[in-house]
Amino acid sequence: MSLPDGPKSPKIWQMLRWITMPFSFMRGCNDRYGDCFTATIGQKIPSVVFFSNPQALQVILTSDNSELFDSPGELNALLEPLLGAQSVMGLSGDRHRRMRQLLMPSFHGERMRSYGQLIQDITEEVMSQWVAGKPFSVRQSMQRISMRVILRAVFGLNEGTRYQQLERLLGTMLDRMSNPLSVSLLYFPMLRQDFGPLSPWGSFVRVRQQIDQLIYDEIADRRSHPNASRNDILTLLMCARDEAGEALTDAELRDELMTLLIAGHETTATALTWALYWIHKFPTVRKQLLKELQALDGPLDPSVLFRLPYLNAVCCETLRIYPVGMLTFARVTKSRVELMGSSLEPGTIVVGCIYLAHHREDVYPDPDEFRPERFLERRYSPFEYLPFGGGVRRCIGMAFAQFEMKLVISGILLGFELVLANSRSVRPVRRGLTAGPSPFRMVVKEHRPTKPVQTRQDSLINS
Repeated sequence: MSLPDGPKSPKIWQMLRWITMPFSFMRGCNDRYGDCFTATIGQKIPSVVFFSNPQALQVILTSDNSELFDSPGELNALLEPLLGAQSVMGLSGDRHRRMRQLLMPSFHGERMRSYGQLIQDITEEVMSQWVAGKPFSVRQSMQRISMRVILRAVFGLNEGTRYQQLERLLGTMLDRMSNPLSVSLLYFPMLRQDFGPLSPWGSFVRVRQQIDQLIYDEIADRRSHPNASRNDILTLLMCARDEAGEALTDAELRDELMTLLIAGHETTATALTWALYWIHKFPTVRKQLLKELQALDGPLDPSVLFRLPYLNAVCCETLRIYPVGMLTFARVTKSRVELMGSSLEPGTIVVGCIYLAHHREDVYPDPDEFRPERFLERRYSPFEYLPFGGGVRRCIGMAFAQFEMKLVISGILLGFELVLANSRSVRPVRRGLTAGPSPFRMVVKEHRPTKPVQTRQDSLINS
């Protein structure tokens, strides 16, 4: 089979570069081979064709389940140790459609309105721990906010031993899997050797077992003490029925809860951390954003915040310049496909390279510059700007993540004047299966009382 050109280095070396230096690896390939190249980034997926041209991405992402492309969940097998075999990310075909249909109502329409005050309260809760003049880790604070939001939204847990244990154990597991050495355990299955609780894999397995027990205990409690007045996501999923009238099993519930907890926490924390860095690195951005926020009268209305143009532009540019997810989920050709001058045989695995698509000079002039105004000057197609992926594999929690980002950023800017602790540049680094900023700290200069969030009875987001 003839594939587009790509690096000639040994496959193991390509994988190590992808794991340790993904951005420089992608840029190097793009500079040498163009916006279509073949590389090796996984053991079970030996050769992958990368595309970043918008026309190619449109063909790939709009041809799911057609005669051209399929999006089989088994291509996402490296996620299984974290999320489980029943996660929506690992399912295919009818099973995948069924699970998405059951999950979607939790994140759209009227369900969204109940999360506004929750996000505001948790942001205030974490901000109250900041001390004037004392540097704090931005990443850790944003992780606390996103973890607590997702725990309370998913489980409806506000306090208690189980809540505290879940917050601690999930944080421990994600931190341990955040460095390139640990993430290698997912890419190289032969490294998954349990040599006891002090070994990397043994430690991971034991933490995962404790988390599983807590989740199954919570499911058992809900089944034995049903409460129809609850509106958390676990309750909604337990009440949901598919077209055949079937409910989710305990194992399905566990895997979807883990998917929501991990994907919904880690990605949002990363986006918020980047946003605070960019906003405070460029005083003109911070000044313009604060001006827009301070112009609002009375209590903060989440539906108004969600639609503020400059706040939206800042969030969009944050997700453009270093997208948390660097690639779309993989697709496989079902028949011969002619794409961008390449003839792809059936069975060829392709991915959309989100990072390279977001850095095309012809779409984003000066793409390495942080410039929110570009999102006020024009609208981008879903194949030019796709931080949440696309097609049948687009992130289910997209609206929730955008909503949370805007409320948290608004609360912080209106509540505090912050400055970066030093002038060192922050760079993108591998963080688990995604990417994020290198560690940095900020300092509180001034504390201002925040406006309360206005709760509304109408839908915040219609989608």
